[in-house]
Order: sequence, then structure tokens, then C-alpha cells
Amino acid sequence: TLLIGLLANFPIAIAPSMGLNSFFTFSVCIGMGIDWQVTLTGVFVAGIIFMLLSLFKIREKIINIIPIDLKYAIASGIGFFITFVGLKNGGIIVGNPDTFVSIGDLTSPMTLLAVLGIILTIVMLVKGINGGIFYAMVITTIVGMIFGQIEVPSSIVGSIPSLEPTFGVVFGHLDEIFTPEILTVIFTFLIVAFFDTAGALIGLTSQAGMMKDNKIPNIGKGLLADSAAGVIGAILGTSTPATSVESSAGIAVGGKTGFTSVVIAACFVVALFFSPLVSVISVEVTSAALIIVGALMAMEIRRINWTKLEIVIPSFLTIIMMPLTSSVVIGIGLGFVLYPICLVAQKRAKEVHPIMYVLCLLFLLYFAFIV
Repeated sequence: TLLIGLLANFPIAIAPSMGLNSFFTFSVCIGMGIDWQVTLTGVFVAGIIFMLLSLFKIREKIINIIPIDLKYAIASGIGFFITFVGLKNGGIIVGNPDTFVSIGDLTSPMTLLAVLGIILTIVMLVKGINGGIFYAMVITTIVGMIFGQIEVPSSIVGSIPSLEPTFGVVFGHLDEIFTPEILTVIFTFLIVAFFDTAGALIGLTSQAGMMKDNKIPNIGKGLLADSAAGVIGAILGTSTPATSVESSAGIAVGGKTGFTSVVIAACFVVALFFSPLVSVISVEVTSAALIIVGALMAMEIRRINWTKLEIVIPSFLTIIMMPLTSSVVIGIGLGFVLYPICLVAQKRAKEVHPIMYVLCLLFLLYFAFIV
């Protein structure tokens, strides 16, 4: 987080990706029966490849050639996705075997707490109160404690967990990665992390008004910081860190430069010592921030050219599939597959960048053999 602020001047936080953590744990370690130490080594190797792709500006080139309408679709799709996550976390939307999803129990105390947070956040934002999202979370947490729905922390300061069990284990398993299973895992981490991060960067820099002429200034330095996090994270003992879409909350209240990331990094350090206090903030409390910030990000949908069918179809499916599949990568993949198909069908194949055809093929293989 500090690196991306100082190197690229981006107002963005980098943190362990929950999606990649889930893939690491449930798909690879449990599903495939691969030891976590070996899997972590695969993450380390993927991080090294990431750094090389960033240093040679290959990642930068790929992001810059993505059509502008698809970039806006990715940004707004992430907005719909995190709003959906917020509604689910707040208990406002729940699973339903008949209709897939339905309205939750609005009389549930924790759901009511989430609704209170949403109302407070909306009121503060429309009144133009700086830091309204943060203040609403603090007030909601205090209300939850008063009514016994959130546990009052027994202490304020706690000890920092030791890194000893995980630090540097990747260096002892480098000779175990040359198997078809681990090479598949490395490829999957590359694809998912690459486009997860690309989607988040496009969405966040678009929200911050940084994108100019379909290009993101300092994107190369931002990608280098992001890829360095993958290597460092694996050495420390976590699956791939990624650009955090929650950074949109800071951008929404005025964070536009790398100074925002410097402050976030400092707060991360302070938070290490206050885990008992931070841990009481429930997902119901943070759901309001996700819902409202998602709405702000979804405003990018207005920039898409909705008059041309060859743009509308890939853009719309990019947007809608992110919340429906709980995956930014699948939404991006469908857009990358359908966009070239639509233009080829119109005999406009020369208008599609050659790299887009390569990405189309890669995502077809991804859908066929990995998803």
C-alpha cells in the first residue's frame, strides 16, 4: 500500500485477496489435496512472473489496449458486485432455493443495524459531510454495542500474531512445483490475480478521474507495486495480495492522490496493535459502505455507448456477470470473449487489437478447463 502510493501516486490500498484466499484454501489445498506450503510456493512463483510481466510492461500494454467501453463496464460492474456483497453481508438479500435470492428478515436486529448504517451514510453523503462513510460506521458500531448486538471489546490493545509458522516456507519447497497440478495452480493464480487486479485498478482510477485518453497515468509503477506485494505476501505467508476494491470508499470521500495510500498504510500499522477493537466491527456495519460506494462506482455505466449493439452486449454481460458469479474475472472474461466475436461478425476484425484475440482464446481455455 505504501509502495503504490509513493511510486504511482494512486489512492489505493493493497491487501490479501479474499477471493484468492478462498481458491487457495478450498479449491487447491482441500479440493486438490496439495499441502499449503507447496501451494504458497506456487503463489510465490506466480508473483515472480507477475513482477517480470510488470517490469517488461506487458501488463501495462494489456490494460491499455482494453477498449474504453469495456473499461467503463468493468468499473461499473465492480460497483454492482460490491453493492451485492454489501446487501448480502447486511442480511438484506439472502439466498432462496426458489428464486435464487430474496429479501432478508428486515426485523432481524443485525439487519436493522445494517439498514441504520445505510440511512446514516446516505444522509451524511447527500449533506456533503466529509468522512460520512467512516462516521456512519462508528455510530452504527456504538449503537450495536448499546443494544447488545455487537460485543464490547474486552481490551483495546492486543499482541501481534507471530510470522514464524509461515515466514519463508516458500524457499523450502521450490523443487516441488514442477508437477502438472502445481503448474495449473500457478497459471490459475496468474489469470485470476492479473484480471482481478486489472479490473480493480481500472474501476478505481476511473472513479478517481485519473483515466485519460483510455490510459491510466503511472499504471506501470502501480502494477510493479502490486506485483511486488504478491512476492512479499507469499514470503510472509499469505496468498496473493491484490488491489482492494474497498479503496473506493476513500476515493468517494476525496482521496485522489498517493497521500491517501500513505495514510492507509500508516493506519494498517496502527491497526496491528488494536486488533481487539477492530475485530468487533461486523460485516453488517461495513455493509453500508459497500452498498453506497458500489452505487458511486456504478455511475461509470453512463459513459458506455449504449447505442451500438456490438458494445452493449459484451458490456452488459461484463457488468451483470460480476455480481451473479461473485467473480470480477468471469465478468471480464465474458466481455473479452464476446467483444471480438461481435466485431468479427460485423466484418470489423481489423479494429480489434491482436492482443484481444489472444485474451479471448486464453479465457476460452480458462472457462473450459478451470472454471
